[in-house]
Amino acid sequence: MARSESGPLNSTINLLARRKKLRRSSNSSASAQFWLPEAAGREALTNASLLLARTSRIVVATGIANIYARDAMAMAAAQKTLAEAYPGRFLLGLGVSHAPLVERFRGHRYEKPVTTMRAYLDAMDRAAYQAVPPATEPLRVLAALGPKMLKLAAERAAGAHPYFVTPEHTARAREILGANRLLAVEQAVVLETDSIKAREIARAYMAMYLDLANYVTNLRALGFTDDDFTNGGSNRLVDAIVAWVISALSWRGFARITPRAPTTFACKR
Repeated sequence: MARSESGPLNSTINLLARRKKLRRSSNSSASAQFWLPEAAGREALTNASLLLARTSRIVVATGIANIYARDAMAMAAAQKTLAEAYPGRFLLGLGVSHAPLVERFRGHRYEKPVTTMRAYLDAMDRAAYQAVPPATEPLRVLAALGPKMLKLAAERAAGAHPYFVTPEHTARAREILGANRLLAVEQAVVLETDSIKAREIARAYMAMYLDLANYVTNLRALGFTDDDFTNGGSNRLVDAIVAWVISALSWRGFARITPRAPTTFACKR
């Protein structure tokens, strides 16, 4: 079973400072991946091109590029441009983001996620592109939490990139995606063995996500209740989302792997 290495989902990294480290990483594994986000920091596709230009083998993936940040034709053109320039090294992760980020930050109207994503993919697929096409068809994955978006990812993409989820969600996602789709799961990790310190760090990281309806709705579907969302999150919730000791990290890693298909990990550091 193939398993990719992974890199941080972090928009605050100094790109020039990381240049040498990224080059070393790119030479160590042909399957290494570096995932980058898009919220209120660097523009995702420009950021990806900078990282690709500074490395030789590493795969750069967007986790995710917000579909409200650019129209479908622009997204498709950017994907094809990067795929032409860096064959096999760019993975486009697409997502609908969250209502507050779309409406408050970008000034757009947030629409029904699955319907909006399906229409966007349709528009990408029919977009005109009058330039040299990439040698191979570029791949995309969808940010997916609920069963409908996961099903869409199985039908219209190479797989899914779930974020802020539990091992139980990963098992459900694999069932929906099937054996031949990529399942790239974000895993938050705290390098701390003291439970009190680790959970304090984890709660600080989780606070923003627990204010976003998409994540909370998904966690409710996994069996979490109002009590789990108070005071920064219950220990049960914190430990389900964030791995914080070596033994827990090992267990969660094995829990997310199935023998049926490759599974990658995009770890938040």
